[in-house]
Amino acid sequence: MIKSAIVLLLVCIVAIPVRAAEPAPTPFVMQLTRPGDNYGHRRALLQIDKVLDDLGENQVKITVVAYEDGIHALLANNKETSQLVTKLANRGVVFEACRISMRAWGLTDDQFPLEVEFVPAGAPEVIRLQMKGYKYWRP
Repeated sequence: MIKSAIVLLLVCIVAIPVRAAEPAPTPFVMQLTRPGDNYGHRRALLQIDKVLDDLGENQVKITVVAYEDGIHALLANNKETSQLVTKLANRGVVFEACRISMRAWGLTDDQFPLEVEFVPAGAPEVIRLQMKGYKYWRP
C-alpha cells in the first residue's frame, strides 16, 4: 500500500509541467548628451520605442542617462519629448538626470516629471552601469 502511494506520488510529481524560466532581459544604457537640434532628442526616444516594439519589452531593459545638452530631453515642459518620456517609462524604461548638468543649466527637480530619477553625475553613471553588465547604446 505504501509503495503504491509513493509510486503514485512520484508519477504525479513527474507529470506536473515545469516551465523554463524566461531569460532576464538584456540591460542597455543609453547616453543622451547631444543637443536637441533637428529633433535629435525626439529621434533618440523614438528609437527606444521602436526597439521595444521590435524586440519586446521583456527582452531588453533600457536606462537613459541624460547629461550635458541631453538633460533637456527629460524636462516636463519639453513639447517634443515629454509625452514620449512618460510612454517609455510606462514601458519600463528608466530615465536618469545628471545633477551636475542640472546645476549647470539652473534646473531643479520640480522641472522634471515624476518618471525621472536623479544621479550625482552622468558620465560615471554610464560607466557604473556598464561595469554591472549593461551594454552601451548611443543614439
